Amino acid sequence: MPDDMAVKLLEESVGKVVLVKLRGGKSIRGRLQGFDQHMNLLLGEAEDVSEADKASGLGTIILRGDNVIMISPPKT
Repeated sequence: MPDDMAVKLLEESVGKVVLVKLRGGKSIRGRLQGFDQHMNLLLGEAEDVSEADKASGLGTIILRGDNVIMISPPKT
């Protein structure tokens, strides 16, 4: 279960674009549409940005929480 500060940050990030780093080295950027207590994330307009020179569109996806290493909040 994420701590209260993490939940607050995620709640403030809903509707905004976040960068998510995953196990295995992948990086996904997308608009955070929702999350749950397991840190499963629902991202819209998602794209794989693992390779700097090309981004591939993924659409709307669910990222399983145990694969998430880091979530970078939106720039303010």
